[in-house]
Amino acid sequence: MIPARYSASRFPGKLMQDLGGKSVILRTYQATVTTGLFDEVYVVTDSDIIYNEIVSNGGKSIMSIKEHESGSDRIAEAVQNIEADIVVNVQGDEPFRTRKLSTGP
Repeated sequence: MIPARYSASRFPGKLMQDLGGKSVILRTYQATVTTGLFDEVYVVTDSDIIYNEIVSNGGKSIMSIKEHESGSDRIAEAVQNIEADIVVNVQGDEPFRTRKLSTGP
C-alpha cells in the first residue's frame, strides 16, 4: 500500500511533480510493482488527481476519506476490505527506495 495525499502541508502537490516525464507517485507505484515482491500494489489516496494518475496509467488505486492523521491510518481504512496476510507501507515520495531483487551475482 502506498498512501498518497495531494494536500501535503509542506509541499502541496509534491506527488504530482514531474520527475523525468512521470509524476513522483507514478514512478513510486511502478518501481514498487517492478520489485516483484508483492502480489498486489495499491495507491491509497484522498485525491481524484492522484487516483486518476494511477488508474489512467494501468495501476490500482483506492479512494479513502480525507480525514486521516497519518498514511498508516489511510492504509488501515483501505485494507478493511482486502484479504491480506501482510501489508507493507511504501512511502509515496520515495520513488528510488524500491529495487528489483537480484537472483544472481
